[in-house]
Amino acid sequence: MSEIGTGLQNATGIRNGVARAGYAFVEASDMRNALLRFGTLSDWAVFADSWNDLEVDTYMADGGRYRRRRFAVYEGGKQGAIVRGRHQPHYQALDYNYLNGGIERWFKPVTEEIGSGASMRTILEYCRALFGRLAPETARWHIEIHQFRIEARSGEHGKPTPEGMHRDGVDYVLVLLINRRNIRSGTTTVHDLDKRTLGSFTLTDPLDAALVDDARCYHGVTPVEPENPAQPAYRDVLVVTFRKKD
Repeated sequence: MSEIGTGLQNATGIRNGVARAGYAFVEASDMRNALLRFGTLSDWAVFADSWNDLEVDTYMADGGRYRRRRFAVYEGGKQGAIVRGRHQPHYQALDYNYLNGGIERWFKPVTEEIGSGASMRTILEYCRALFGRLAPETARWHIEIHQFRIEARSGEHGKPTPEGMHRDGVDYVLVLLINRRNIRSGTTTVHDLDKRTLGSFTLTDPLDAALVDDARCYHGVTPVEPENPAQPAYRDVLVVTFRKKD
């Protein structure tokens, strides 16, 4: 198993990992240190608890009801405020999401408390700094954030990426683990554009993270199943995407 980025100690190491391999796996302790250079996680308990208030994704073409989510859009330049935009649908072309793409999907917005809170602002500032160094020519970014909960039940595995191995149609992606309860599997795999495997890793601890250069890599996550079918089982992640704005 390859874990590019494991044990990286600083922001330069993380950035070099993404630049070199097209992706990086960052362990929680390193990710926390990287984030804290850009703000605080002082509201983390409230932030993480907000995943208990997501709504079922009713757009699942496979008929599944195992995914809950909220969504928000932001915009930011190289400097200055990262500003939340008006609520809008999430759209992916079928080329990027053959299962659920090709339509406007309206999800409940991320609440104002969470969307403007310390943890979210810190994460967004970190992403802008990292992705801005990777693409210094970019003047403005279109930013989307997704709160996801993937639930697993007896007889129904939860699928973090029901469309399978895919690209998101953006420039850069952060997947940040918020919580993981009573589940097995959920292994992330990363592939080059010829779909050859570059590496795999499993996000297991809060703040474990995957960073992906979407133009260079496909990624996917294996289905999750409950360890104890009698207990709630789920995987909570925050997905942040940055796309160069025309």
